[in-house]
Amino acid sequence: MPLLELREITKAFPGVLANDRVSMRLERGEIVALLGENGAGKSTLMNVAYGLLTADSGEIRVDDQPVKIKSPRQAIDLGIGMVHQHFMLVEPLTVTENIVLGREPGRYGIIDFATARQRVREISERYGLKVDPDAKIMDLSVGMQQRVEILKALYQGARVLILDEPTAVLTPQEVTELFRVVRSLVDEGLSAVFITHKLEEVVAIADRILVMRDGAVVGETTPGDTDEIGLARMMVGRDVVLRIEKGASTCGEAVLTVADVHVLDDRSLEAVKGISFSVCGGEILAIAGVDGNGQRELVESIVGLRRPSSGTITLKDKDITRANARASIEAGVSHIPEDRHRRGLVLEFDLAENIILGDHRTPPAAKNGIMHPKAIAELARKRIADYDIRTPSEHVHADNLSGGNQQKVVVAREIGRDPDLLVAAQPTRGLDVGAIEFVHKQIIRERDAGKAVLLVSLELEEVLSLADRILVIYEGQIVKEFVDADADAETLGYYMTGGGGSKFASDGSNVQAIETPPTGGNE
Repeated sequence: MPLLELREITKAFPGVLANDRVSMRLERGEIVALLGENGAGKSTLMNVAYGLLTADSGEIRVDDQPVKIKSPRQAIDLGIGMVHQHFMLVEPLTVTENIVLGREPGRYGIIDFATARQRVREISERYGLKVDPDAKIMDLSVGMQQRVEILKALYQGARVLILDEPTAVLTPQEVTELFRVVRSLVDEGLSAVFITHKLEEVVAIADRILVMRDGAVVGETTPGDTDEIGLARMMVGRDVVLRIEKGASTCGEAVLTVADVHVLDDRSLEAVKGISFSVCGGEILAIAGVDGNGQRELVESIVGLRRPSSGTITLKDKDITRANARASIEAGVSHIPEDRHRRGLVLEFDLAENIILGDHRTPPAAKNGIMHPKAIAELARKRIADYDIRTPSEHVHADNLSGGNQQKVVVAREIGRDPDLLVAAQPTRGLDVGAIEFVHKQIIRERDAGKAVLLVSLELEEVLSLADRILVIYEGQIVKEFVDADADAETLGYYMTGGGGSKFASDGSNVQAIETPPTGGNE
């Protein structure tokens, strides 16, 4: 008897059949991985199971009993919990306050914090998820925040954990720890649904694998019966290159020069502490680091979204240290932002309007200050076709697309601008393997055309696949430099978590850490 069963689930949106009579089952003590292209319907299916969406038809059964799930509260009451890719935590509150939020112990409206802390300690010790109950969320690492999300679901009585892209912001060491935690929970009798686009992780963690395409399940397999290549072929219906082959870089003149730059974060604390480096034409330079170590502030200072407190930023001998976003674009900088909703798109605008953002004053979008709708629509249709954006038309609003297709819109606009410098922050976040292959090819094409590319990514496989040089950032400082042939994921993860110390040469020419990693590295 399955713990959770979805039968013939159908869900349609205007112009899109997201789920077409999809069925799946989840047994007790089982991990099922859900794979699929962007827009394949996997997140829609899980949102139905969690009560964020209501199916047009079909049946949900829990413990072999038919149920109606119309809200997350009902899902939680049935033992279904969901850990979202973007954590649903209140940063100024403590771990305990976040975990018990909405289900606080107490009487007469007064919260019993002593009991709350004790319950958090008990559940964390039971499942081997040790956290400080009194720590504030804003002071925790990303990996620890994810642990709090899992504890919150367990505190609410979850027997089924739906994990949506759970490793998107984790280091290799944190991924290993997450897998250990999930497997221990399953050994305790819980079940998990694992939504991810990382094929190697599916093979490592899943008991069964369901593959979706165009809203339907197209295959079911197990890790023992397939491999990453076979899974990729099943997902997209063709052979996929999982790691792009690139020729040697031909480094030309310096396009971007960052010299002793210091940048403050939103709390007026120093997030970037005297970083120096350069990126030449025909080169991909990657910044690798755990999220929250100054990458966002560094990128924003380069693309005109945040002014450095000191230091200089130069683009082809032009000082852009104080340039705003518009001036940065006009100088020849394109920016794929890490947060497509906050920085990349206007969700209430249609695709055509989003695709010409930043270029809406210049031909072909406008002439003499007057915008030309026909030219804009024609350009949008070309970009939609070139970048395989799944949409009925260019007039669909951006908020009606899947996350992966929203990302493609941003990539199409920024690379299509033909910049001198492409700053790509998490350029493939949320993309399926086919789309990742395409975007990686576009980035390599920019590099081979003599453009400078600054890649900032939490995906170490992406960094290792694309980069000609890699700088590791830790607590706002560059602590190590690698050339691509000398790096591996384990060694990068070692330095990303502070294993090499933080003393470094700040001229950016020959960064050396003070300690030797356990393996690898260009020592």
